Amino acid sequence: MVVRKPYLPYSRQWLDDDDIKAVAEVLKSDYLTTGPKSAEFETAFAQYVGVNFAVAIANGTAALHAACYAAGIQAGDEVITTPITFAASANAVRYCGGTPVFADIEPATYNIDPSEIRKMVTEKTKAIIPVHFTGQPCDMDEISRIAKEYNLVVIEDAAHAVGADYKGNLIGSISDMTTFSFHPVKHITTGEGGMITTNSEELYQKLLLFRSHGITRDKNIMLDYQGSWYYEQLALGYNYRMTDIQAALGLSQLKKANRFLHRRREIADMYTAVFKDTPVLQVPFQQEGCNSSWHLYVIQLNLEKLKCNRKEVFEALHRENIGVNVHYLPVYKHPFYQQNGYQDVRCACSENLYNRIISLPIFPKMTNQNVQDVIHGVKNILERNEK
Repeated sequence: MVVRKPYLPYSRQWLDDDDIKAVAEVLKSDYLTTGPKSAEFETAFAQYVGVNFAVAIANGTAALHAACYAAGIQAGDEVITTPITFAASANAVRYCGGTPVFADIEPATYNIDPSEIRKMVTEKTKAIIPVHFTGQPCDMDEISRIAKEYNLVVIEDAAHAVGADYKGNLIGSISDMTTFSFHPVKHITTGEGGMITTNSEELYQKLLLFRSHGITRDKNIMLDYQGSWYYEQLALGYNYRMTDIQAALGLSQLKKANRFLHRRREIADMYTAVFKDTPVLQVPFQQEGCNSSWHLYVIQLNLEKLKCNRKEVFEALHRENIGVNVHYLPVYKHPFYQQNGYQDVRCACSENLYNRIISLPIFPKMTNQNVQDVIHGVKNILERNEK
């Protein structure tokens, strides 16, 4: 009788007794929704990244939406981003009435190509949203140069990049704004939740307003302060607040962020050591001077050397209970975008990549045996299908 190994997902949260205790303490306190723990989490995250301000928010998508709002994105504005990302990177632009414009990726890093950004800049361009895909930092020096030249706002989508660093600077401390996600598959989790970091007090104040209905109790910015009971709505915002329950979990998780990051890098090194000389696949390229946070470990299949396609490899791995995934379908290929003006968009490098990539499981709670099971499964399936 063959005993099948338990299903191994591509990612999974790691919660311990300290996390449970932190949440339980809030449940016994006076504050459940936004309160002192949310402020404490913001301060701790800002210190971790090395930035002046951090705004806790409901989720990573809300973070992107808030950042686009604070950047002043509106109807008629264009925002350049990558097609190799989760749809939220582009959707947030549309939420504000703007138009996402897709610039192709670099073939080596899979990140947005600055030379392609430059080609897409028009008089309507208002901002750039580079996405640190898989946790590998984009070429922020060149992106910053382009932004300065054309007076553009830079909003880094760092949903994959907690703990990643670019030339000695942690992601989150470089651009006008940076957004993070704390979904359970990310580096730290608050269940759902996100964060926006910035060094601009002006942007910080806009973000605070936006996440809470556009309402303030700060008498210094009110138009007609009438007393301590009084509040005013100054803008049209949303209810995007983070609860203290989530923030308590985030604070507890943040204390373990570097340990989680170290384990992700260990797993990535184990994969690379075995797969780097495998002719039927390509391991992730790592940019010099950068340290990926390894949210994903993406292999690229050399289909010319295989007797099968990506779908067949993917399904074979799932039959082995290895929960590989694919990140991502180019955003403009989704039916919504195809039906709304993007049917003629072509990003050749992005489309070629999409047909060849598979994300292998990588998360801190994986054991070395889990890693070896993945390696064994990938090697066996590819070797059986090698031409």
